[in-house]
Amino acid sequence: MSLKPINNCTMNASFFEKQGIRLIQAPMAGSQNHRLAAAVFQAGGLGSIPAAMLTTEQLQNELSSFQDALAWDIDSALAKGWGQRLPVNVNFFCHSPPQAQLETEKAWREQLTPAYLAHGIDPQSVGSGPGRAPFSEESLKLMGQFKPAVVSFHFGLPQAEWVRQLQDGGIQIWSSATTVQEAQWLEQQGANAIIAQGLEAGGHRGMFLTEDLNTQVGCMALLPQIVKAVRCPVIAAGGIYSAAAVSAAKALGASAVQVGTAFLTSHEATTSAVHRQALLSELARHTALTNLFSGRPARGIVNKFMREFGPLNSAAPAFPLATAAVAPLRTAAEAQGLSDYSPLWSGQNASDCEALPAAQITHKLLQGWE
Repeated sequence: MSLKPINNCTMNASFFEKQGIRLIQAPMAGSQNHRLAAAVFQAGGLGSIPAAMLTTEQLQNELSSFQDALAWDIDSALAKGWGQRLPVNVNFFCHSPPQAQLETEKAWREQLTPAYLAHGIDPQSVGSGPGRAPFSEESLKLMGQFKPAVVSFHFGLPQAEWVRQLQDGGIQIWSSATTVQEAQWLEQQGANAIIAQGLEAGGHRGMFLTEDLNTQVGCMALLPQIVKAVRCPVIAAGGIYSAAAVSAAKALGASAVQVGTAFLTSHEATTSAVHRQALLSELARHTALTNLFSGRPARGIVNKFMREFGPLNSAAPAFPLATAAVAPLRTAAEAQGLSDYSPLWSGQNASDCEALPAAQITHKLLQGWE
């Protein structure tokens, strides 16, 4: 079953205007928690909490901690125009978990055996299985309990009935599009806003209607095409690293921008030491799309693993099964202060990354919207 197109674009646009939201902190699983989301919101943006790597209990704790960080209550929410909604974007993946690939995973571990042995890891001790969970019925119930202002998705949308229930609860539904066709599909399914994810963006590509990387283009080429093709608000993502980039996105029709890489080196981020060091070094000049860490294309700083095995390798198990094989190598390398097997997610331009409070980063970026 599919949803009928929602023709309430004026209402959707008013979310950005009424709440004064022009900057969204991109959800960055593994590199942040509620502290970053709260700091960005308090500075005038909309923070995000990534849920793909959290259990239901962990996500509940994150949302409760976010509430506590803001001392948020219904009275203050009403006074600031948020109604009964928690002022945060909760992000989920909505992929279909693959069938077991025991032989593929075994063959992949055999390819990695020399690396295991070099780091004193018994290849027989390396596990298998998924590393990220999709949106579920338990997630739906939790969203109904906390009522975040926005629930966003990567890799399309979950089943139509779940989308309908979230929207009936007054929750905005956003999702990433990497092509015009994906944006049109999302609008037809009732998405309230579309995140135009350019090829420059760090982390996982949100592509879901195709696996052809040749369809992927930069944000400043993609953004105006999507703005022209749909009626709902469009959020620019990818290559938004400065006030000038924010201004450019605004000029091309974006209702807001989504920024990730610039916040990875913020004081509130939980980015690992080796990841921070890479972002603030010359290494960040060279990024590539890789499927080695999860099984799905994602942009990160090129490191030893990517140079020796990829960056794109058809032998890697399907998303998210590839995660398990590299996990012990990452742990062993990071214990030595090395980033050889770490997913160093980054956009193509990390040149403006600084070790600053998230509020200061937010204020600098928002100058481009003035």
